[in-house]
Amino acid sequence: MKTAVIYNSNTGFTKRYAQWVAQASGADCYELSEAKKKNLTAYEAIIFGGWACAGGISKLKWFTAHMDMWQDKRLIVFCVGASPADSAEVEAALSQNFNEAKLKKANLFYCPGGLNYEKMPAPSKLMMKFFIKMLKAKKDKTKDDEIKISMLSSSYDISDKKYIVPILNCLNGSCPATDTL
Repeated sequence: MKTAVIYNSNTGFTKRYAQWVAQASGADCYELSEAKKKNLTAYEAIIFGGWACAGGISKLKWFTAHMDMWQDKRLIVFCVGASPADSAEVEAALSQNFNEAKLKKANLFYCPGGLNYEKMPAPSKLMMKFFIKMLKAKKDKTKDDEIKISMLSSSYDISDKKYIVPILNCLNGSCPATDTL
């Protein structure tokens, strides 16, 4: 199946996952700015990867704006974030990015990446510092709050190729609703 993997990456984690998916599936891989210049009509499947920011998926509006013209294609979206894959917050945060009609047209997956403060733009670093400060100031912190404070206080990498398996399975036609998110 002729496939395009398109990604938008901030600090490299989404790019890594996009390259892993492309390599494993034999797909063409494009950074979003390059993909915008391409004619994607020849592709049978389009996979879009974006990074998570405050529950949103970066540059997702570009992808959703094109979904209607890609009705005949297999559509897959993956989001890469700093939360572990088993975090209870992941599904709720990601589901707010698609309405029910759009979710019927595209399959959505989450891949844990991490944080790389060294590559992070200054506004993002500032936002993270503010968030950590807010968590630390919280009265009656939960165990989850303490874990978040610890994790978010420095760079880390929890990416793993095993998280592309459901994406590849979906690309190959096995996309039951239970496989997404």
